[in-house]
Parts: sequence; C-alpha cells; structure tokens
Amino acid sequence: YKLSVAPEMDIIEYCRKEWRGNTPVAKRMRKGYEAVAQKFTSIRRVRGDNYCALRATLFQALSQATQLPSWLQSEDFTMLPENLVRKHNWIKQWQLKQKLGRKMGEISDEIKEYLMLLRKKWKNISEIKGPTEKQEACDKLFKNEEEEYSLYEALKFLMLNTAIELYNDDKNGRRVPVFSWLLFARDTSSNPCQLMCNHLNHIGHSGGLEQVEMFLLAYTLQYTIQVYRLYKYSTDEFITLYPNDPEESWPVVTLITEDDRHYNIPVRMCEETML
Repeated sequence: YKLSVAPEMDIIEYCRKEWRGNTPVAKRMRKGYEAVAQKFTSIRRVRGDNYCALRATLFQALSQATQLPSWLQSEDFTMLPENLVRKHNWIKQWQLKQKLGRKMGEISDEIKEYLMLLRKKWKNISEIKGPTEKQEACDKLFKNEEEEYSLYEALKFLMLNTAIELYNDDKNGRRVPVFSWLLFARDTSSNPCQLMCNHLNHIGHSGGLEQVEMFLLAYTLQYTIQVYRLYKYSTDEFITLYPNDPEESWPVVTLITEDDRHYNIPVRMCEETML
C-alpha cells in the first residue's frame, strides 16, 4: 500500500526543490512558503487525485482530534441514508466510487456502513493520547485504500445532507450563510439534486472541490479550514478561511495550496507560535 500522505519534509527544502527558477511565479511561491515557514516547519505531500481536498482536510482533522464531534454522536446519524432517500427519490442517482449503476437500495446500506466506519475511526483516533501514536494511527488509516475511499464517500454524503438542510432553510426564510446562496446560484447546482449530479458525484472521479464546496465541507465538518493560498501571496486572500466567519468553538485545520486545486498539509508548528 502506498501512503496517501507522504512523510514530512522541511518546508523550505521542499520549496527549493519545487520552485527553482526566477520567474515571477516561482518568486511568489518561494515568498509564500517562507511565510508559511514562520508558523510551520514541515510539509506533508498529499496524493494528487481528485480527492485531495477531502484527504488533506480529513487527515488534519483526525491528526488533532481529541473528541468525537457532536454531529457524529447523534442517535440517528447512521439512519441518514434511509431517511434522505425516503424524502428525496432523486438521491438514488448517487454514484459510489467504482460502483456505477448500482441500485440505491444497496447504496443506502453501503453509505450507512461508510458513516459507521467514519464514526468508529474518528472515535478510535481521538481516544489515542500520545501524539506519536495518534500520528501512526492516521498514517495506517491513510495506507488502507479501501477504508480511506469509504470515508470520502461518507464525507461527500454528509456534504449533500448539509446542502439539503441549507437549501430548505433558505426556502423557509431562515438565515443561511452567504456561501449557501453562491452554492445554489451556479447554473449547474441551482438545487441539491443538481449539486449532487453535477458536482458531488464527480468529486474523486473527474473533478475536485471548487472554492464554494470548500465552504460546504467546512460547514459539514464544523471545522474552520484555514488555507495558505500561495499564489495569492501579498494579497488579502493569502490566508483564506472557510467559512470566513467561523464559529469560535470550531477546531481549525490548516492546508496549503499553490493553485486552489491541489492541497498539501503543513505540520509541526514552530515552538514560539505555539506558546
């Protein structure tokens, strides 16, 4: 099995290897990496398929998990697929990785298994006290392709559920975050069914997460995703938060991107910034 998240490497060394030239882009990237290196000493490369935003976020969340999030604790959490399919027949068009054309009856059971796996892994890893042991458990999980991809299916399904809730809240006149309007303002996702067919079904297959879907992921996990967007160095978008007005109680995970398509993860906070 190959590890989906490579071992750590010194951030500045990594940058020197990747960005050697003297083009404006290379200079900007080096400046960006230097700024990240003020806070973190190392970087871990994330496998670059179309799951990399989900992979980087989940890996970071699990690496620092100390408890099970409240949404994973709810009684009816694993009943979600059945309940949603009962209300929305179109969910039968959900496409599981490598299992295209399956009937939703079976898919419903499979997604239930994936949700149970997510809860189990999150619980087990969050109960590990030692940071080294916790890291080893995460590395082990992200070497197991079968389990890893099952977790992404669970996350995608939870994103769909969040999108349905936001859509209904808006229709019923309740306040929704701004990104929710943007999510459903696209021609390709004016409602949750379109979002599923044209976007969520493609994540991991033919496309990754778009900007507005990063907001949806953060909202779903109830985590703030802080991203160093290196190509935006020296603009006010260099460090972008999803969502941009996060709840104070939400934990924060940090990612790095050079282009808003591929994400890597910074690790090991510098001693002085931890105090």
